[in-house]
Amino acid sequence: MWLIVGLGNPGYEYAWTPHNLGFLVVDLLAERNGIRVERPEAKSYVGLGRIGEQDVALAKPQTYMNLSGLAVRELAERYEAPAKRIAIAVDEVALPWGSVRIREKGSAGGHNGLKSVIGALGSDEFVRVRLGIQPDHPVGDLSAYVLHRMRKSELEAAAELVERAADAIECMVKEGVRKAMNQFNRRPPEAPAEADL
Repeated sequence: MWLIVGLGNPGYEYAWTPHNLGFLVVDLLAERNGIRVERPEAKSYVGLGRIGEQDVALAKPQTYMNLSGLAVRELAERYEAPAKRIAIAVDEVALPWGSVRIREKGSAGGHNGLKSVIGALGSDEFVRVRLGIQPDHPVGDLSAYVLHRMRKSELEAAAELVERAADAIECMVKEGVRKAMNQFNRRPPEAPAEADL
């Protein structure tokens, strides 16, 4: 079984912010594969189903981003998922908008959600699917940037990004992490529309 977790913050005020792209990836995977992510357990909303021939648990932690590890650890224990069978979908300000990067392990890179997961699992050997949200102009307060409500042009770009990330995760589950890395770890064909902040 794969445990696929999208990181984000619960609550309507965060729903359409760059920091919640992980939730949107899980929502799209659920929609595509006929999985309902609504069972409350392990400090998360969870849905069980299949992607291709593989059993999966899709989860959206409700702990807020900085405490995501608490939920991921409980989920890993409940579903007996070793770190290498856990995939975390997460926003990444260090990557260009629209890019998807899959890594099999590594540091948190300054991301508080990943830092929490690494600390709670006691391992960095989980797959992370990072969605690039780097601003195309200088931003004074990155926290405010990742939590701002996206405008229409950004939402359109975000929808394409979420779709690519969902494609990458489906490829990873069906054909393996290396295959997904080879196919999706490339720059997007073109930059998204400029954010009108």
